[in-house]
Amino acid sequence: MKNVLVVNSSISGDNGHSNKLSKAFLAKLGNDINLTEVDLSAAPLPHLDMKEIAAWMTPATERTAEQVQLAGLSEQVIEQIKAADVIVFGVPMYNFGIPSQLKSMLDRLARAGITFKYTENGPVGLLADKPVIILATRGGVYQGTTADSQTPFLTSFFNFIGLTQLHFVYAEGLNMGEEAADKALTAARQQLDRLSNKVAA
Repeated sequence: MKNVLVVNSSISGDNGHSNKLSKAFLAKLGNDINLTEVDLSAAPLPHLDMKEIAAWMTPATERTAEQVQLAGLSEQVIEQIKAADVIVFGVPMYNFGIPSQLKSMLDRLARAGITFKYTENGPVGLLADKPVIILATRGGVYQGTTADSQTPFLTSFFNFIGLTQLHFVYAEGLNMGEEAADKALTAARQQLDRLSNKVAA
């Protein structure tokens, strides 16, 4: 039985296209999974600040109660990622970038000495590689253009911490008329069908 982590970040909740696609993907996987769902819109993490970074840098045995709580935010994110065999990120595009709620989570995932390290040959990711499915939903059409900041950023970020099995599923043009939206969502669901067979194997 595989552990599946789904991280949704749409501010539209269940009405968001990325949330709907993540549910469609889970339906294809069936019930034979251990599922963990994180809704970053319903339960957002605060923006990272120096107090939290100081908590990371303080030895665990010397942390104050506040520092234990602050360090726990990052530790929970990292443990969820480590425990998963398959990770699904719902990533709508807001103003050409990823949702700020998702950025707050990723800021807690990049931890020197825990999820990556620097060596004389450059940085090395420390996480065990696993499939990461990114549901990129956009109102316009941006894939392959300079306006798509999401794809290069997420690729660089996940590769940096050791996750290289990235599968981008794009649903674009969702605000460009009903026909365009239906066509994009149908194509995305078909790609998810193929991916579900691949990751379930």
